[in-house]
Amino acid sequence: MSIILSQRSLTRLDGAHPDLRRVFVRAAAISDIDFTILEVLRALDRQRQLVAQGASKTMKSRHLPHPADGKSRAVDAAPMIGGKVSWDWPLYHKLAKVIKEAARLEGVAIEWGGDWRTFKDGPHWQLPWKGYP
Repeated sequence: MSIILSQRSLTRLDGAHPDLRRVFVRAAAISDIDFTILEVLRALDRQRQLVAQGASKTMKSRHLPHPADGKSRAVDAAPMIGGKVSWDWPLYHKLAKVIKEAARLEGVAIEWGGDWRTFKDGPHWQLPWKGYP
C-alpha cells in the first residue's frame, strides 16, 4: 500500500537533507497509514520560542539550517486520521515502523524521538550527529 504526500508536505521536505527527504518519500510509498510533514526547517527565533515553551530542550536543534548547505537534518511528521493530525501515541509507534523500514531500504541511518529515554518526541526524526555532523 502507499499514500500520497500532499504538496505542502513535499514542499516542506525540500528543506530537508536529501537523504532524509528520500526516507520520507519512500515511507509514503510503503505506508498503510496516512501521515503529514509538520515541520522541517526552523528559524533560530522559532527554536528559541519552542525552548522557552518547553517544547524543545536545545538550541542545537537538527531542524536549524546546516551551515554547509542550509538544509535541516530533522523532520517532524505526524499520522493523520480523517484528514486531521493525530497525537495518539500508538499511531506514532505504527508510523515509526514504516519510517524505520523506509530508512533501512534507503540505507539511511535515522533516529526517532520516540525512542529517546527522556523527553519523548513522537513526531521527531533526525539524521544522527555521528554520520551527519
